[in-house]
Amino acid sequence: MVGAIGVVIGLYRGISHGVAPLSAGIVAVLIGTLEVTLREHLSGYRSHTLILTLLPLVVFHSSMVLIVASLTKVPKWLNVGLLLVDAALGTLIFKLLRARYLDRRRERTFAGRR
Repeated sequence: MVGAIGVVIGLYRGISHGVAPLSAGIVAVLIGTLEVTLREHLSGYRSHTLILTLLPLVVFHSSMVLIVASLTKVPKWLNVGLLLVDAALGTLIFKLLRARYLDRRRERTFAGRR
């Protein structure tokens, strides 16, 4: 709720005075969303495997591009190489998260909690 209020205030104030509340609101919404999806996924309640897989990939890809951009001009071939690394890393993270969810889901089912 706090994040939504910050976003609304930031949008109402506009670009010149609303950057701080807008940024704080977006970060608060991101943290809240991540907490709920992670808690539901790890407890076996709902599978949020794709969301939880894509978040570290976005952080990894963005940080690599920013690091390379700070040192030199970003070459076009870097995007192809990073996409291959992203695909491999994403597959690994997805399989690990999916296996964790299925184990927890099985535990919830056997315990009689749905």
